[in-house]
Amino acid sequence: MEKNIIKDKLNRPMHDLRISVIDRCNFRCQYCMPAEKFGPDFEFLPRSALLTYEEIERLGKIFVRLGVEKIRLTGGEPLLRKDLPHLVEKLSAIKGLSDIGLTTNGVLLPKLANELKAAGLKRVNVSLDTLNDELFGQINGRGIGTAPVLEGIEAAKQAGLGVKINMVVKKGLNDTEIIPMAKFCKEQGLELRYIEFMDVGSTNGWKMDDVITKRQIFHLLNEEFELEPVGPAYFGEVAKLYKYKDKDVNVGFITSVSESFCSSCTRSRLSANGQIFTCLFNGNGHDIRNFMRNGATDEQLVERITAIWNGRDDRYSDERTAETNKNRKKIEMSYIGG
Repeated sequence: MEKNIIKDKLNRPMHDLRISVIDRCNFRCQYCMPAEKFGPDFEFLPRSALLTYEEIERLGKIFVRLGVEKIRLTGGEPLLRKDLPHLVEKLSAIKGLSDIGLTTNGVLLPKLANELKAAGLKRVNVSLDTLNDELFGQINGRGIGTAPVLEGIEAAKQAGLGVKINMVVKKGLNDTEIIPMAKFCKEQGLELRYIEFMDVGSTNGWKMDDVITKRQIFHLLNEEFELEPVGPAYFGEVAKLYKYKDKDVNVGFITSVSESFCSSCTRSRLSANGQIFTCLFNGNGHDIRNFMRNGATDEQLVERITAIWNGRDDRYSDERTAETNKNRKKIEMSYIGG
């Protein structure tokens, strides 16, 4: 497929698409779905508001025409969406798409990993912020220990899926887990990515005092391990990667707070109800679902998405201040994924 590579106002091409397939999760994680807001009476999107698999497939083909090479399915918890392997099969068949992954808490992987792999899924990013059962139960808001997640990680490995571990680090909560998580992932041959606690959405109680920076984490790691830098595999790669000198395992850092990467951001996001977001920190979505359902042709969809991306000038992490954090409308993580 010949691609029409589009670029925004800052000359950033669109390379990576995150698709949220559902707005709910089986956890009540304090980072994105705190129980005090997402309680048992919280109203999630009705099924009719969600993009259908056929609509997602159609949009996936159009995004690939416009330069996207990688798709990652997110949520909420994407594995809660019924028959998800069927969607993976549809997307993996798109010509020109080189990679399809999924971000998950891992709990349902023992049931679905083999089916997902057979459908064409290549890798999973599993969220695991600690190995301490009590702390993990506190973070996920359900009192659930780590065993179901560890079983999911093993199931993904056995199915032949690539596995990366995402650890959000919050000062005073799980910063004591930085080294134990590194040792575990190194031993298991898993790439661990430390994620700075970010001001995404309005429900996670973010403040700069809660942030442990990449520099601080790297200092701790350097006292225990010998690390050497690994160059980016492609333009727009978000993680700053290092490798253990004595083992062929990478460790990475997502540094959108302390070392922003707006200048090379190539990522677009599609919410479960068909809103396009051009920045994780921008709460102003562009409706594509109703435009499509009202009879838009593929060429009209191409024109609309091109116009949205070409008009993009998001640089929130570059411009972040205490005031912009308080005053800016932002999208919730449970709604758009990471």
